[in-house]
Amino acid sequence: MRILSADEVAAALPWPALVDRLGQTFRDGVESPPRHHHAMHRPDGEATMLLMPAWERAGYIGVKMVNVFPQNADHGLPAISGVYLLSEGAHGRPLACLDGSELTRRRTAAASALAARELARQDAESLLVVGTGKLAPMVIEAHAAVRPIRQVRIWGRNPEKASRLAAEYADRFDCEAVEDLAVAAREADVISCVTLSSEPLIRGEWLKPGAHLDLIGAFRPTMRECDAECLRRGEVFVDTYAGARGEAGDILQAVDEGAFSFDEIGAELAELMRGERSGRSSDKAITVFKSVGASLEDLAAAIEVWEQWEKRG
Repeated sequence: MRILSADEVAAALPWPALVDRLGQTFRDGVESPPRHHHAMHRPDGEATMLLMPAWERAGYIGVKMVNVFPQNADHGLPAISGVYLLSEGAHGRPLACLDGSELTRRRTAAASALAARELARQDAESLLVVGTGKLAPMVIEAHAAVRPIRQVRIWGRNPEKASRLAAEYADRFDCEAVEDLAVAAREADVISCVTLSSEPLIRGEWLKPGAHLDLIGAFRPTMRECDAECLRRGEVFVDTYAGARGEAGDILQAVDEGAFSFDEIGAELAELMRGERSGRSSDKAITVFKSVGASLEDLAAAIEVWEQWEKRG
């Protein structure tokens, strides 16, 4: 069994290939039971263990174990860490153990890029990233792989971290850190939220006609990155219906407030990829994509890594 490091995983997942692989897997489908979600009460706060199995009907088998420790930010450590075990489908023999953190970051950003490829305006060129964690650079690169992004603005609760991240991309984009989130949101073609917030950060009144809002961070019912007005004004799409109903805090809280209904969701990614439902209705429509992650995405990314390494011998 091969052990693949974070650097090896990253090297095997160029953005266009990964986005295409995810699109193909959403279109074709896999068996993916609901993920196991376990709250862990630790001495320094609550953490979460996620177990995410998936398998092709006649192909690869995989499972990811992820630990989410939000309190790691206080120690300068990533909030998410984990491993992915990929097995072959004929006899169930393990093939590779992959760095789960890098795999998760890249497939998460790639899923949002896939949604943006289907939903964002073709001419979207300005991106606002809300959050400065490990996912922030991933969404910059992923969105730039599917849309002609020229301008990037970065907002975070820690202005110094936002400035450092902006400096890293200053040679590739018109890239700056911003402190006024409302002003930046009103100007952005695409807004990508990658935080662990439990309170709304983006207000619906800020979204301009034609904008695309990408909500990644709130993966538990108690978490939230946008207010209900964003959903009310927007055409809402999700990675999976099951995830939206079970864990998407932005949607669940809006439903509890009586401001939104699950019946108003336009489509999940599989339906978009199969052409069963359409994306944005017009250039002036506001689109909203909410993801909480799906084991299908991990399996697709792990297969892409493995097959790339097989090609390289």
